Amino acid sequence: MDSDFLRTERITVAFGGIVALKDVSLTVAQGKTTAILGPNGAGKTTLFNAIAGAVRPTGGTVFFGGEDITLYTPSRRCHSGIARTFQITQPFGGLSVRENVMVPLAAKGMPMKQARKEAESYVAFVGLSAKSEDPARVLSTGQRKRLELARALATRPRLLLLDEVTGGVDRPSIPELLDVIRRLRQERGITIVVVEHNMEVLLGLADDAVFLNRGELVVAGSMADIADHDAVRRIYLGDGDVAA
Repeated sequence: MDSDFLRTERITVAFGGIVALKDVSLTVAQGKTTAILGPNGAGKTTLFNAIAGAVRPTGGTVFFGGEDITLYTPSRRCHSGIARTFQITQPFGGLSVRENVMVPLAAKGMPMKQARKEAESYVAFVGLSAKSEDPARVLSTGQRKRLELARALATRPRLLLLDEVTGGVDRPSIPELLDVIRRLRQERGITIVVVEHNMEVLLGLADDAVFLNRGELVVAGSMADIADHDAVRRIYLGDGDVAA
């Protein structure tokens, strides 16, 4: 197992005169689930997007599997084994659940018969077989989140980036969704990085965490230690002046 599977070195991102992220370094071990935590405006989404390739760092380096991917486009990162989901799901509403999952397979040139069969296996993995023929537009938010996971699986990722995976999901549907995510790691060996506000969810999901505030890294460590850290508690209770 690679203990340095994903690594950022002093990542800085500035938008004009606003520094959204400053000198953030982190490591993510292969096979682990790592959470990115922090209050609103902490830089969580910016760091997430810098890893995904949606934002180009002003400074610093992103390494994946020992390779410098800082200048890779999102498409090239996908080919390297990085997939992501979005806080607001973006399915093709007029296509069926299975057809949505077939899209990335067909885009790679896979024959349609094979793509249909493989897509169905991913749909089954996330528990949507009963909805396979339904148009994506009729799915609930929780079902759409699972569809996004199936579409990500179709790219055969080694690293999966999850953006607010329980956002907008009704509370009774969350345990089943989290079970799918745990199985991604346990059964598929996929490394996961997750941005999520729900601390209760993360305590049952993440191994490690990094906590950001005002664009800077405050502390990194095990999920349990981060949740119990004095600075983390004070920031979440509203003291935004805690030093990094």
